[in-house]
Amino acid sequence: MSELERRLRADVGGEVRFDDYTRHLFSRDASMYSITPLGVVFPRDAADVAAAVSAAAEFGVPVVPRGAGTSLAGQTVGPGLVLDMSRHMDRILELDPEARTARVQPGVVQDQLNRAAAAHGLMFGPDTSTSNRATLGGMIGNNSAGSGSVRYGMTIDHVRTLDAVLSDASTVHLAPVSGDELAVRARRDTLEGTLYRGLPKLVEASRDAIGSGYPAFWRRAGGYRLDRLADPTPFDLAKFVVGSEGTLVVATEAEVSLVSKPRHTVIAVGHFTSTPAAIAATEDALACDPAAVELMDKTILDLSRQKIEYAALGDILEGDPAALLFVTFTGDDERELLAGLARLTASWRRNGHGYHTLEAVTPAQQASLLKVRKSSLGLLMAASVGARRPLAFVEDTAVDPRYLAEYTTRFKQILDRHGMQAGFYGHCSVGCLHVRPFVDLTEPDGVARMRAVAEEVKDLVGEYGGVNSSEHGDGLARSEFNRELFGPELYEAMREVKRIFDPAGVLNPGKIVDSPPMTDHLRDPALPEPGPLRTRLSFEVVGGMRAAADRCMNIGLCRKTTAGVMCPSYMATRNEEDSTRGRANALVKALSEPDPAKALGDERLHEVLDLCLMCKACKSECPLGVDMASLKSETLAHHHDQHGVPLRSRIFGGIRGLNRLGAATAPLSNLPGRVWPARRLIERYLGISARRPLPRFQRVTLTSWFRRRQAPASRSRGEVLFLADSFTTYTEPGIGRAAIELLELAGYTVRLVSDGCCGRSSLSKGLVDDAKRKAGRLVTALAGSDAPVVGCEPSCVLTLRDETLSMLPGDERARDVAGRVRQVEELIAEAIDDGTLVLDTEAWPARSRILFHGHCHQKAEVGTGATMALLRRIPGAEVVELDAGCCGMAGSFGFEAEHYDMSMKIGGDRLFPAVTAEPESTVVAATGVSCRQQIAHGTERSAHHPVELVRALVRQ
Repeated sequence: MSELERRLRADVGGEVRFDDYTRHLFSRDASMYSITPLGVVFPRDAADVAAAVSAAAEFGVPVVPRGAGTSLAGQTVGPGLVLDMSRHMDRILELDPEARTARVQPGVVQDQLNRAAAAHGLMFGPDTSTSNRATLGGMIGNNSAGSGSVRYGMTIDHVRTLDAVLSDASTVHLAPVSGDELAVRARRDTLEGTLYRGLPKLVEASRDAIGSGYPAFWRRAGGYRLDRLADPTPFDLAKFVVGSEGTLVVATEAEVSLVSKPRHTVIAVGHFTSTPAAIAATEDALACDPAAVELMDKTILDLSRQKIEYAALGDILEGDPAALLFVTFTGDDERELLAGLARLTASWRRNGHGYHTLEAVTPAQQASLLKVRKSSLGLLMAASVGARRPLAFVEDTAVDPRYLAEYTTRFKQILDRHGMQAGFYGHCSVGCLHVRPFVDLTEPDGVARMRAVAEEVKDLVGEYGGVNSSEHGDGLARSEFNRELFGPELYEAMREVKRIFDPAGVLNPGKIVDSPPMTDHLRDPALPEPGPLRTRLSFEVVGGMRAAADRCMNIGLCRKTTAGVMCPSYMATRNEEDSTRGRANALVKALSEPDPAKALGDERLHEVLDLCLMCKACKSECPLGVDMASLKSETLAHHHDQHGVPLRSRIFGGIRGLNRLGAATAPLSNLPGRVWPARRLIERYLGISARRPLPRFQRVTLTSWFRRRQAPASRSRGEVLFLADSFTTYTEPGIGRAAIELLELAGYTVRLVSDGCCGRSSLSKGLVDDAKRKAGRLVTALAGSDAPVVGCEPSCVLTLRDETLSMLPGDERARDVAGRVRQVEELIAEAIDDGTLVLDTEAWPARSRILFHGHCHQKAEVGTGATMALLRRIPGAEVVELDAGCCGMAGSFGFEAEHYDMSMKIGGDRLFPAVTAEPESTVVAATGVSCRQQIAHGTERSAHHPVELVRALVRQ
């Protein structure tokens, strides 16, 4: 192992990692399997790939190519050397609009290619639900398809040429070749020559088996595609290796075809009282020539209602459907699409299908529908309880849509016989339903029951002439059955394919042919029982701290890079260990050690956790709700137990006391922040970046102003408790004054709660005991009232709704306070709506635009709807919410010298460009103090709290 590592470090330009944590992170993909590799290489180019394959072959070590690691059947886990093709080999090398082609490296993400192609009215045809993180290399490896395959086919139909590394580390350009060129290549004394000599002979010798061995249904992603070589078309090894799961070649570059991007999309969403009723309506839908027909059952619908991220769907549905059928029409003539939609609606009504059809014509109407539809897998995974998970082992079958209703009924009967619940979703238009039964593989009979179901479903799909692997591939889950599915003669021909390409068995062995039983290498049964661990925060709701981390099923949504908030540091680094998935898996490793408390103090673990901003986006955007902020707080506390608490952590954890002192001594306290030598000393001794402007302390604090103000006499709405947080009180009291004045003008009696801290700052530095004491005192101050609790800083107010409950488990007062927390924007909007607060329409410039950036904790806990609603009540304002992710400041993170550059890189991803692109007349609004600091520093534009904007329009 050490010799291989030395060889790789000498020969490869990209990173080479053999540490235990990296190996563990790459031991898993989105399947139910786990195999720890020897090491991981992150190649920068094709030469690195060839060097890695050469070294691995010399040392007799297998090679496993890997993209985003979202494979569901275990294709991208294995012993030996993992090649992460997604980190560096992610460039679009050429896009030719006239030829409608693109040359891409294997790490290019599908949405990345589609954004570039969209500028020319083009797109990549196969549309996977994981398009925001699925790489083209992974799609080629699996022969992926997606919702639009009824129109656009599969990845194999769009690959024109491939550059690849063969198992002997030689490079090859694969493309269609004529008979003469085939003969020329066959004479070469190379492995490439062996391919062009051996494969035509194998095809000729196996013609009968090829003709009879493959399932009749076209949507296939299993086995080797000898049928493609048997066609009278040019001999095309580029298409042949599509779907070979990295077992034949390692792709380093691909030329792919692009298709016209339809200008318009309309969607009909049929509401049904049962899943069979929805499937029965598919035939009428297909008669209207749609681009896709997708099913979602009640299991997934109910789960979507529990997540803030997807709550908008519930607002547009009619009643409580047991299943939805999404029928999508795409094209350039909107009138034709609307006519097709009308035909479908009439046909369903005439034939008694469904009880309501929702017609979504505009992008705004479609947004929430598409968001939930693409998240079906993640939502289903969120229903996991401990080791009882919806597992992918029979989720990829497909039959002719004519038989789908009958087939699904019998499928359900198999599950019922074995006492298994499952969620149903997928592509009715091509007869493919993704059925994920809930199984606990740690139960005594769990593995046996899973295998029994897999064998029965395999036999059932054979009865209907369907396929066992229709778009997710064979991997470890289905390869075992290929001999039976394809027949012994065709299977032996496939084994010969592997021997011709890879005689030494270097490339991803054990997939497609000569595989282990599907019950080997299972992830959950292999995990040891967790050792004893006392935690300061309560994780009992999810079964303990390890179970909280092990909720992650590696579907990789945290690897998206162009939308949402999760995961900001991964968006900046594209490094697996900086994703929520990477951190969760690292914690699972630590918490599986015999002494987990000691393992939580490991320095390598803290390298993995270091760039977590604790933005809490994973709590809402991760479908499984992995709460990395709480997990990191607890881990930091154990690190402090072993290594002590750094002075800087104590300072940031005690920020309320520091701010109080700074305000009391202002303006003198502001001088060090303006004197460069003093800033350099602060950076040297405290690690607070000299490049980051420090907050300005205000002599007149919110509390001193509150004591001296003249409150209005009207008190018609009752009392409200206003949380005087550590920032609004001492550095931005004008925001608190605006909010309190609005509340009092609205008729509330405001009681300022200023003698306590929520503990948020202490939690962020792992000072959990200190945070618990602070939270307890604040809960005492807020208890004994039924008044709503509000404030202006989301991270502080929302701590009362979330972390306080895990810090003070079983404390009914804490639960009562959490239930009374509301957003101040809600109360102000209510007063505007009932006429108590009147906004001056002349005070706001006509047609003025507001650009709003929401706080991460606000998005995670309650969403930004209340703030947007308040801003939209400003007469004549055009309000636009940024999908800009985390600002990158994240409380103390952006002040820390070692994190400053990363903080600015995160802000520069989407936030800074969006703000600077706006004209000076645009008003920038942000609810978080950190967000406003970052916007000011990164763009030299001032951002206002929304309550400030509204207060300026109320004359009283």
